[in-house]
Amino acid sequence: MSHQINKTKFGLIQIEGITYNHDVIIGLDGVVMKRKKKLSKAIYGTSHKVSLDEAQYIYKKGAERLIIGCGQYGVLYLSSEAEQFFQERDMKVEIYPTPEAIHIWNDVKEKAIGLFHVTC
Repeated sequence: MSHQINKTKFGLIQIEGITYNHDVIIGLDGVVMKRKKKLSKAIYGTSHKVSLDEAQYIYKKGAERLIIGCGQYGVLYLSSEAEQFFQERDMKVEIYPTPEAIHIWNDVKEKAIGLFHVTC
């Protein structure tokens, strides 16, 4: 069972009662970790575009679904290389503004990974 996300607002996300003031990844194993934005920022100069390097870091064998909270205002997106990487692994990727994504995440039944951007 995946961790339930309690709430989000600009600059934070609360998961199982613990508040995080940074972007997070919820791994296939349920571990909540800080997103490694520098993997994308080093290539694009911004962490709003997910790079292939970051996609490779996020992906874990056995995952069926990736739910992305693309920010409070929907700014984050996948690079074409990251999109192709996930497609080649038959991983369903869904991108929603973070407030909507948390509701999708809380109802997920598949083996899923979550990436949640907490600002713009």
